Amino acid sequence: MSPHPATEHLNESDVIENLTFDELQIGQSARLVRTLSQADIQAFAAVSGDTNPAHLDPVYADATLFQGVIAHGMWGGALISAVLGTTLPGPGTIYLEQSLRFSRPVRVGDTLTVTVTVLGKDADKPRVELDCLVTNQRQEKVLSGVARVLAPTSKLRLPRIQLPQIQLFDPDARLKALLAQAQDTPAVRCGVAHPCHAGVLEGALRAAREGLIEPVLIGPPERIRETAAAAGIDLQGLELVATPHSVASAATAAALAAEGRVEALMAGSLRKDELLAAVLAAPALHTKRRLSHVFRFEVPSYAKPLWLTDAVLHARPTLAEKADIASNAIELARIMGVPTPRVAVLSAAEEIDAGVPSTIDAAALCKMADCGQIEGGLVDGPLAFDSAVSMPSAHAKHPNSPVAGQADVLLAPDLEAASMLARQLQYLAGATASGLIMGARVPITLVTHRQDTATAYLASAVLAKRVAHRYRLTPP
Repeated sequence: MSPHPATEHLNESDVIENLTFDELQIGQSARLVRTLSQADIQAFAAVSGDTNPAHLDPVYADATLFQGVIAHGMWGGALISAVLGTTLPGPGTIYLEQSLRFSRPVRVGDTLTVTVTVLGKDADKPRVELDCLVTNQRQEKVLSGVARVLAPTSKLRLPRIQLPQIQLFDPDARLKALLAQAQDTPAVRCGVAHPCHAGVLEGALRAAREGLIEPVLIGPPERIRETAAAAGIDLQGLELVATPHSVASAATAAALAAEGRVEALMAGSLRKDELLAAVLAAPALHTKRRLSHVFRFEVPSYAKPLWLTDAVLHARPTLAEKADIASNAIELARIMGVPTPRVAVLSAAEEIDAGVPSTIDAAALCKMADCGQIEGGLVDGPLAFDSAVSMPSAHAKHPNSPVAGQADVLLAPDLEAASMLARQLQYLAGATASGLIMGARVPITLVTHRQDTATAYLASAVLAKRVAHRYRLTPP
């Protein structure tokens, strides 16, 4: 056998080599050990399309004969195939037949040992018969059978193929985890300004059913009722404050918040500038900081929530405005459980360059953080996007940064950059979004896209509830 050129400088663990028909001996065996994880079950379901709730729904599975989630039976069969295709006989093997007998269920955390043993050879074909046995960590048989294959007749030694990474992202699980952060406190009264869109109403009612808010609907009663009727939404039992139009809805919502009659605001189907103008016109809602918007993204390929600011309010923020934008994002992230948020100040350049003003601002923001003018987080910049979120890039370019590669908060240089990044995260990276306007006496929910609005409002209501309860204890 002449070795494959690509294997000459590889470690043995990076190479697969077969056993030809002539090399195989009766009684010869190979084995594989694998521990089942929940991710294995989800990946197998995604690839196969087998979404049987016995494998994926704990509530359903608990009521079955097996009293809990179990692996797909053919997951064990796939492990047998892995041994046959990569080890015994290995590359060049052609599957002809496989019998399987399932003896016991396999559960998350079980460690399986897959053993394949040569039973017989037929030189005329050349066919090989192999005994297949799968046992768990208690030496109990879970799967057994016999495989018949055409064994390879030519010796092969090949590089082990590097598989693409499978990113498992369960939006429902992420949403449930977020909702769990707001379960132990009572709902807060929330003024829903001009809810004349079905997505807003549905989101507000879902948030009410989850115990997040007590919605106070503020707007034209007939339009709200018509919207609800068209969407099949029941408004019975909900408080409704009548206003003639969106400007009046915004003013009334701000007045209720200023009087302390609601602890949060939710923007409905009105322009954001209408609600913001009403909030700014109410001195009782002002704080020492400017208003700014903070997105919270669940990104499939990122291990933790990613916060982005400001993609909504500040077109070309000044240094002073960026300091408030950073402080608002740090405050929200801390309220949501991030002890010391890592803030990456983004720019197109990563060295101080007078021709790129955002690099000057980044350096100044870092100094302001060092001097205590921005508190509660670690601030570093200027950083490019890859340096902020990729550890390999961070190690290559910023090995000593406490933020690079593990940012919690991305502070964009301006609204255009932030808005484009927000849409890229949603439409290309598959992220789910929620968000708040911070800097007022009450949190303000503002969903900026119509797609999947009910879920976005629900997730944003979690943020609003957590902030409102914090402000009860420590007013801003």
